[in-house]
Amino acid sequence: MKAYWIAHVDVSDPVHYQQYTQRAPAAFAAFGGRLLARGGRSEAMEGRPTPQRSVVIEFDSYAQAVACYRSEQYQQACSYRQGVARVEVIIVEGVEP
Repeated sequence: MKAYWIAHVDVSDPVHYQQYTQRAPAAFAAFGGRLLARGGRSEAMEGRPTPQRSVVIEFDSYAQAVACYRSEQYQQACSYRQGVARVEVIIVEGVEP
């Protein structure tokens, strides 16, 4: 069953944040992740204000999604966004069609 990363991101230093965005896609690809949405137009209908960026990444399984997040490769990429972005990441299992 597929799983999804849903991330909300507010970037305070776009120049330094690019260090993360240059490294993270390789980790996603290593675990079969596919970007479905990244930073396009969005509008918060309920809850907190609209983040600067919303990201959705699809994985073939919940285990792959979690393994990617916990991987050394992804955590190393995350180190480049420390102090330059506020990030919320939720991993959610999909439903059978």
